[in-house]
Amino acid sequence: MNVLTLPARRPIFALGLLATALAASFNAQAQTSNVRGGVTSLEEIRVLPSAEEAVKQAPGVSTITADDIEKRPPANDLSELIRTMPGVNLTGNSPSGSYGNSRQIDLRGMGPENTLILIDGKPVSSRDSIRMGRNGERNTRGDSNWVPVNAIERIEVLRGPAAARYGSGAAGGVVNIITKAPTDTFSGSVTAYGLIPEDSDYGSTRRTGFNLSGPIADKLSFRVYGNIAKTDSDKPALNAKSSGINVSETNVPPAGREGVRNKDINGLVRLDINRDHRLELEGSFSRQGNIFAGERLFTNGNATIASLADDGAETNIMYRRAGSLSHYGDYGQGRRSRLTFAYEGTTNSRLNEGLAGGGEGSISNPGAGSVSELRSLNLSGEYNTPLQIANKHVLMTVGFEHRDQRLDDDYATRSGQTINKNADSKSKARTTAAYVEGNIELTEALTVTPGVRFDHHSKFGDNWSPSLNASYFLTDHLTLKGGIARAFKAPNLYQSNPNYLYQTRGNGCPYDPVTGQRVSGPCYIFGNDDLSPERSINKEIGLAYDKAGWAAGLTYFQNDYSNKIVADMGDQTIPDAVNIGGSLVRPFQWVNSGKAVIRGLEGNLTIPILGENGETLSLSNNLTYMITNKSKETNQPLTVIPRYTLNSTLDWRVNDKLSMLATATLYGKQKPRSQNLSNNSTVTGDGLRERGSYAIFGLSGAYQVTKSTHIRLGVNNLFDKRLYREDSGSGQGANTYNEPGRQYYATLTASF
Repeated sequence: MNVLTLPARRPIFALGLLATALAASFNAQAQTSNVRGGVTSLEEIRVLPSAEEAVKQAPGVSTITADDIEKRPPANDLSELIRTMPGVNLTGNSPSGSYGNSRQIDLRGMGPENTLILIDGKPVSSRDSIRMGRNGERNTRGDSNWVPVNAIERIEVLRGPAAARYGSGAAGGVVNIITKAPTDTFSGSVTAYGLIPEDSDYGSTRRTGFNLSGPIADKLSFRVYGNIAKTDSDKPALNAKSSGINVSETNVPPAGREGVRNKDINGLVRLDINRDHRLELEGSFSRQGNIFAGERLFTNGNATIASLADDGAETNIMYRRAGSLSHYGDYGQGRRSRLTFAYEGTTNSRLNEGLAGGGEGSISNPGAGSVSELRSLNLSGEYNTPLQIANKHVLMTVGFEHRDQRLDDDYATRSGQTINKNADSKSKARTTAAYVEGNIELTEALTVTPGVRFDHHSKFGDNWSPSLNASYFLTDHLTLKGGIARAFKAPNLYQSNPNYLYQTRGNGCPYDPVTGQRVSGPCYIFGNDDLSPERSINKEIGLAYDKAGWAAGLTYFQNDYSNKIVADMGDQTIPDAVNIGGSLVRPFQWVNSGKAVIRGLEGNLTIPILGENGETLSLSNNLTYMITNKSKETNQPLTVIPRYTLNSTLDWRVNDKLSMLATATLYGKQKPRSQNLSNNSTVTGDGLRERGSYAIFGLSGAYQVTKSTHIRLGVNNLFDKRLYREDSGSGQGANTYNEPGRQYYATLTASF
């Protein structure tokens, strides 16, 4: 193919070639030049951490270890544990309150859609197969539950500037779930977990998982893990009293927490070609099926919803298939490479959820279903090499990534829901990127990590993401750290597809600001292929202290956010009615909104109480305080998030066999929106109700029964603090999710 036909891609290749040429040039010069030539020989270069490793020491980074997971085992979804990190909450992607009990990981108030989930560094995108409603919400559990807890080595949570190098979707941050590697000797474990609520109105959990690894032959090893889990849904009547809606044959109260059935299997084969090179081939299959609890967007229900909730039916099932082939190379003295090709396929099968007016998200026909298929391909690689430039030690990283997503959702473009009855149900997007980073030791005390990433999107053009992180040792134990980065998020495949349509027959239409009257329907919202990517400038600065078991830190962060993609009809100029399919309708679109700002503080304090460095007894705390999280133009919140979140853990190692853990989480006040931008109406009455501050406590103990067997018993929500959902939408302000009552759990692990 003539390269002149692809002018938009030239900058990508140019940047990649330039970075590679620079690395090769510096590397060759380092090997052949002497000190008089201005570049020290490679043998004299001191190897620094890579830029990626250096950034993981930034203030906005937390690590959850396998030991942490063992001490605080989540019932099913990893989000239960990740939420205990600083800067992390569980929210919806808007302040609407819709799907209130399906909250996902929200980093620094940027919303779940700006949280990028990775498994072993590979992007996970199954939630992108789920249609996005007009308020920016998806009826999804998110992508934090594809790896069972017994298979995890650690979880890295990167927030703010630390996440910029990962490209689209990481504007809030990144959660990287790292699985256990194959072992040199044959070993394995089996873990059984059970959780029983004190009140039978809440769902219980049972899960069993195994992990097995070891050598197959000389230079060949394997790892395999599997998991079967079931979390029951809450009873349909759970929120009857709080909402004032009684269970009947034709209706149910706002739904409690939905249940889920999980089945996971994963296998990895590793070939150590020699001491410096290895290949890894991995494949996995997962099934997640919901247990319906009556979830829908609005208060009103119907007989079908009541029946499905009473039966605990599976109304949506997701199958995820993933595979990858990776090469890792170590060329000595800090020179390393990685090349990975990854595939992810998702089949999302569900009963059709309504699109129009008060029926949005509701199921009215249990016999009508649809399937969406999402296929994602990812090719990525990077090379690290140490250099010495102008007598400064440098570890340079050059890398590239190519993502290809293809979605086929017939229901989203089916006749009667689209402007074009012959519309293609398929949509696709490609992103090609190159990045260059360097970890530079300017002085013994000051290290800086500059970087730049260039992305070319097949629909939305070019995007530059520069970043700069720095660390300065004020003393041996006190460090000043900071960073700034530009991040972006491309429109998703539903928002950008002009054939995708949301419709409302009238009740969802906006109020005309001139007449004060609701616009006559129907009103349509189309996808928009002329959108701009969402953008943010993320900044942070903080102090960190670490000495003899004491650890303390305080970080200020600010995200200046613009171009957020919304379908707020009340925020658009009301279009004239046009004739579509024989009806007069008003055609709205997904659009870019104005600017927003997010400011907050993150802090941590660890106090050693007994033993060397607190190894016997220690108290750990972290705090997130949201100063502001709102649109500058409308003064409305981006998400409903607590004013503060304080997590405290008292860890006591009684002896070699017995340990105890006490936990406490305090949540501050949560305020709802005061204006509904989707239809340009003012929220009044109960819609302005706040959720007050509250606290949840827990207690657990672990005992090493034998060398290979240990057990943990625990109580969640020790003092039985219960919160109820009072509306399915925003009719009760911020009271749109449940906090379950007291629960008892036990987990037993046997290993060899």
